Amino acid sequence: MPWLSTLMGVSVLGALGVTLVRNDKLAKQFTLVVSLIVLALTVAMAVQFSPNGDKFQFAEKYDWIPAFGVHYGVAVDGIALVLILLSVILVPIVVLASWHDAEAGKRSVRTYFSLLLVLEAMMIGVFAATDVFLFYVFFEAMLIPMYFMIGSYGGAQRSYAAVKFLLYSLFGGLLMLVAVIALYSIAGKGSFMFTDLVGTIQDVTTQKWLFLGFFIAFAIKAPLWPFHTWLPDAAAQAPAGAAVLLVGVLDKVGTYGMLRFCLELFPDAAKFFTPLVITLSVIGIVYGAIVAIGQTDMKRLIAYTSVSHFGFIAMGVFAMTTSAGAGATLYMVNHGFSTGALFLIAGFLIYRRGSQFIADYGGVQKVAPILAGTFLVAGLSSLSLPGLSTFVSEFMVLTGTYQRYVVPAVIATVGVILAAIYILWMYQRTMNGPTAESVKSLPDLNAREKWVVAPLVALLLVFGFYPKPLLDVINPAVKDTLSSVSVTDPKPAVPVAQEGQ
Repeated sequence: MPWLSTLMGVSVLGALGVTLVRNDKLAKQFTLVVSLIVLALTVAMAVQFSPNGDKFQFAEKYDWIPAFGVHYGVAVDGIALVLILLSVILVPIVVLASWHDAEAGKRSVRTYFSLLLVLEAMMIGVFAATDVFLFYVFFEAMLIPMYFMIGSYGGAQRSYAAVKFLLYSLFGGLLMLVAVIALYSIAGKGSFMFTDLVGTIQDVTTQKWLFLGFFIAFAIKAPLWPFHTWLPDAAAQAPAGAAVLLVGVLDKVGTYGMLRFCLELFPDAAKFFTPLVITLSVIGIVYGAIVAIGQTDMKRLIAYTSVSHFGFIAMGVFAMTTSAGAGATLYMVNHGFSTGALFLIAGFLIYRRGSQFIADYGGVQKVAPILAGTFLVAGLSSLSLPGLSTFVSEFMVLTGTYQRYVVPAVIATVGVILAAIYILWMYQRTMNGPTAESVKSLPDLNAREKWVVAPLVALLLVFGFYPKPLLDVINPAVKDTLSSVSVTDPKPAVPVAQEGQ
């Protein structure tokens, strides 16, 4: 069965179906059903995945533009599979959370939900693409639905935020397109297939230039400091559901691209630029956390926390140890759930009060205890509290990085301390203290909103205590990636005791 094409096809056909429905309520229900069907199909596919089998599974390959060696090639390894699962889990949650988002602005409900399904198809495609040119097409195509979701359904400054998001992304995409064409020409294989291109560029200088073309595009998408400046505006102005997919999934394409393409296509260049990337990552970790502490806008604060978190992910990728690489991949998944929960609960709060400013709240815990409690759990996950999923990821990244880069790993731990400051400060200002007059009649989460938050909180707890199912899928793929870069894990600093000693 062509699993991956089926997933994308169901999403696209669902989007077309939504546009034909004339009743807004029915359109929303139809979108939710389609997204749940895609989720069920993805789970059915994932059950058949063999972590120790072929590197790329569920492969499909068809000629697309034969004259240029362009194929419709899709397949998944363990890294791509968990990121596709992240995407399809978040989409139905976002659909349910966005039930009234379009109505609030008196804009087309059917268009908003059809854009969500189109975006889902693009997200599946970008992680599944095994043809580099096809990857670029999905990489750029994702911008279109997200641009309209921000620009048409966002806040007061939505046009500015949408254009800034688009221009930054297009600039990075054009750099990558130049690098993709150069890679194809220099490799001389007559094919854009990823497996055909791996190992073809031997000249180190050429690798360095091509690496920069890919890396800058991915650093903007991620976003890695100092290419991050578009994110706070886009996340603050986007509807809460769109912000979840933007930060929770679309930005992961950047760090996924670093791990998949930068390391495997240009291994020597990746090793050369590793000190620079590690330095940028550490700066991003500390910078994002410090700036988050100074924010007065709730959604901008959450956006800056992601700048810090993406520093951890990029550091884990370029530490080039199995522990750090697996931790970085797991971090991509767990960050999507924790930050998704934060954005959605903040969105519920903003929808009720009509303000994104932290100073307009206070004492919400007394009038909406369930909302406050789930907000606390999501916040504690964001600061990597032991027992919640993000802690496992962050611990693996730090310990894996420490094996090769002691000083950056030690400095990065400052970000953990600062995370406690910005999360607890935001919670204390909004949920504790005297109840502000403007929130005394604030309703608690309703049944629909509880269905939105409950799966995310459950995932944060389950993967906090038992991340093994994800790591069993991720570890073989990361080891295979690092072996293609010809790096091995360093020996432990302290000899491991022999069995029985």
